[in-house]
Amino acid sequence: MGGGAVARRTLGRPVTIHLRPTAALAERVLLPGDPGRALRLAQALLAEPMMFNHHRGLWGYTGAAADGEPLTIQSTGMGGASAAIVAEELIALGARVLIRVGTCGALDAGLRLGDLVVAGGALAEDGASRALGAGDRAEADAGLAAHLAEAAGRPPETVVSTDLFYGPDDDAESRARERWLAAGAVAVEMESAAVMTVARLRGARAASVLAVSDLLGDGAARSRIADEDLEAAERRLGEVGASAVVGAG
Repeated sequence: MGGGAVARRTLGRPVTIHLRPTAALAERVLLPGDPGRALRLAQALLAEPMMFNHHRGLWGYTGAAADGEPLTIQSTGMGGASAAIVAEELIALGARVLIRVGTCGALDAGLRLGDLVVAGGALAEDGASRALGAGDRAEADAGLAAHLAEAAGRPPETVVSTDLFYGPDDDAESRARERWLAAGAVAVEMESAAVMTVARLRGARAASVLAVSDLLGDGAARSRIADEDLEAAERRLGEVGASAVVGAG
């Protein structure tokens, strides 16, 4: 283990541990958590996609985006620790622009299932970003966040990244929601702070756009997006993320 130089070099080329490229890596990368979402987005957004990685079940694909330039779509797995490993190794291999395209739970009562949230920053309540020195908050690259906001049609907001999908009990979850709302977060997810922190440490650019998959009210106020609506939302996520990386150059 150990930071910084995660890639060994063999014959002048970087060799990573968890990602084992079988195709070229683009400098621009979309990062869904779910390997199945990576496949679906690759089929929808890329011309002639080729599998970039399948090691450890972290499916990734590279092809041509709408502007004709290469784009990689690489899954991170669940949680900040896994996302940090993937982001670190992608940057070591040459990635320079990373955009998380994932899902979140709504804290703000004004959000609805399927809405998109552009994360201008993430409260760092996960162990991975804290261990990497994030402090209380990890910031998105301002230019990338602006491009995402333009494509999504809503301004950048604050989200919170946490390690837990299931809390210990309802009371603990309710207290956490109240604390996060008081700190300005509109939604909760698990990976954005880690991706943003790794990018900042390694001189890359990162941002995050999220689709609301869950409403996290108390009791009957909770609800989960239907599968068909989630697929439509993830397609929109991919389109917004791809538009942002094209706009970012």
